[in-house]
Amino acid sequence: MGRPPLDIGTYGKIRCYQTEIGWTATAQYRDYDGKTRPVMRRGKTKPDAERRLKKALTERKGPVGNSLTPDSRFKDALATWQEKFQKLVDMGKRSPSSLDTYTSILNRHVLPGLGEVRIREMTVARIDAFLTALWRSVGVDSAKTARSVISGALRIAVKDKALDTNPVRDTDPLESGRKKSPRALTREERLLWLEMLESDLVAVRKDLPDLSRFMMATGVRIGEALAVYWEDVDFEAGTVDVNYTVIRVKGLGLIRKSTKTEAGERTLPLPKWALDMLRRRRGVTLFPNGPVFPSSLGGLRDPANTRRDLRNARGGDEFAWVTSHVFRKTAATILDEAGLSARVVADQLGHARPSMTQDTYLARKAVDRKAADALESALDRPEEDQPDDSDQDEQGGPPDAAA
Repeated sequence: MGRPPLDIGTYGKIRCYQTEIGWTATAQYRDYDGKTRPVMRRGKTKPDAERRLKKALTERKGPVGNSLTPDSRFKDALATWQEKFQKLVDMGKRSPSSLDTYTSILNRHVLPGLGEVRIREMTVARIDAFLTALWRSVGVDSAKTARSVISGALRIAVKDKALDTNPVRDTDPLESGRKKSPRALTREERLLWLEMLESDLVAVRKDLPDLSRFMMATGVRIGEALAVYWEDVDFEAGTVDVNYTVIRVKGLGLIRKSTKTEAGERTLPLPKWALDMLRRRRGVTLFPNGPVFPSSLGGLRDPANTRRDLRNARGGDEFAWVTSHVFRKTAATILDEAGLSARVVADQLGHARPSMTQDTYLARKAVDRKAADALESALDRPEEDQPDDSDQDEQGGPPDAAA
């Protein structure tokens, strides 16, 4: 019976011998393709040659080139994860803006903090300590993004058998405290907001009143609103197609890309006042083949800059809480108050799951008497247990009351 083969990623006995120019250490190593190959290193002395060989065996990845070992640096797993995410972006399955966000957190925080750690050293305690420190120094959102990056890289390490399980799963949750209830503009606030913008010459020049109207009429995200071209508006049918969003990609500038999900691609009916506003804009636009809300040069408008314009225009404390997403929440709340189902509201907003719409965008906490009416009979006795009026005596008391 022959000798059993080495396990993949392991090596056999190290043999050393002296040569005319020094010492040579050699060992058989079973690579990640299953083949066993000799590995050799030289040194001035026997311990030097043996040390060089052990280092080469530890860092060896085999001819496949991408496999990770427990002794691989975590930066290698991160590089593999980033490469795979880039391929998903190239295939249109992930957003370029997501890659930019992840890459920024990766380079600024994850690599400096954990890049040189061995994969086998990526324990729950070490990851927890890193994320907690990051949370305290830069905030919960950056810490959550870092957690996603670390988890993705370690998921690859698990697939390569460098770890048995992903330790990120057992780290403490990152919570930002009590979540604020979504707030929408009331009818009075909506009218006051538009009146305020209309009286601001800078806001009018930057199209903020009409942009606010369009977002409240549709519930679209600001990037989706800025990606609407005139060809997407059907005045006869009274609808607008929302199939794109505007994002900024490093090295490319502003681009118009498809929405995040299939549910995000939708055709929305427009209220009459929104159609009238669009007809008015159509009649005076200098760019009939471009965006409905263009930049000063007629091209795509930067969502980040437009958010800044809205912040500058909102004045004092009264509207200090208003962001571009408030218009989206306002549209959702109006539809909810009209009695439309969560499914219909989700379709309007481009959500695949109504639960997302209910949890994040519906600000209403209505006191509905129907709820109390439905619970009215909760403690009623069954009908057969009710006292029989025929058994009442003439005085109105129960039978045998005088006994």
